[in-house]
Amino acid sequence: MAQPLVALVKRFDPDGRIEALAPPHVAAVFAAMAEIDDVIEAPNVHGRLQLADRWRLSRRLRERRYDRCYVLPNSLKSAIAPFLALIPQRIGHRGEARYLLINRRHDGEAAKGRPMVEFYAQLAFEAGTPIPASIPNPALARDAGRERAARLRIGLAATEPLIVLCPGAEFGPAKRWPARHFAALASLLTEEWPEATIALIGSARERSLATEIAALSGQELRNLCGETSLSEAIALIATANGVVSNDSGLMHVAAAFARPQVAVFGSSDPRHTPPRSPRASVEWLHLECSPCFERDCPLGHLNCLNRIAPPAVFESLRRAMRFETATRPPR
Repeated sequence: MAQPLVALVKRFDPDGRIEALAPPHVAAVFAAMAEIDDVIEAPNVHGRLQLADRWRLSRRLRERRYDRCYVLPNSLKSAIAPFLALIPQRIGHRGEARYLLINRRHDGEAAKGRPMVEFYAQLAFEAGTPIPASIPNPALARDAGRERAARLRIGLAATEPLIVLCPGAEFGPAKRWPARHFAALASLLTEEWPEATIALIGSARERSLATEIAALSGQELRNLCGETSLSEAIALIATANGVVSNDSGLMHVAAAFARPQVAVFGSSDPRHTPPRSPRASVEWLHLECSPCFERDCPLGHLNCLNRIAPPAVFESLRRAMRFETATRPPR
């Protein structure tokens, strides 16, 4: 969702060099942005101040003599290293108690409720300046060599049809479509496209969930959860003929490659963090209790996800895939 900001920064300063400071678990996403020249990994533990580590990081940043930086998180902690690194322009939303740390501040409160792509993209403009009505959709760069290597490692031919299921969502159960629904969907997909490989992609923490889905489906699914790096997962999704996911990071990756996809939303809001792609379809019931933005259903029924039927998701994916041409799975 930050890529359009990066693209705008590059557009306004085409000769400038752009580097991204990112934790390891998202570094590969920034590396896939065509506008990024280098990625610096900085492993900070979420929720900890770690002043000594931030001081050491700031010394590394100071040596690189940056002209300005864009601080995307709203936390106080995220603004400490750029401040200590003496970067002249430190641009970000006002955030939490960081008046001195950010010296080109945007009114984050006024931007609340705006889609996250626009929230980030606003930082490319002067504070108080209205942003254009239309911000480009996120876009990641294809890498043919990396895509071939990722497919080869899991035993897929370059032209073999691939449908990807991403059953995880780090935030919590209220964002995860039930395993039995993913299993039923896998059965429908196998019946419709028997020639396609159906792969489950996610982190090692989601491997047991993927194992359950495969068992419930009774189909030969490829459980790749925990078996690929993020860079490999990105490469595989870039070549997928169809993707079904929850509201997750991999959902945005699929959208940034304009893959035919269906995104299933439960407790979160597709108006806030949608998959921004003309090839994406969203399944969201918009119940009275949704979005609640809770990790677990506060009412105990999870109707926002349980009532999204696998045939509905299947039909949405089939419609999205109908526009595929040369790479369409054989019928």
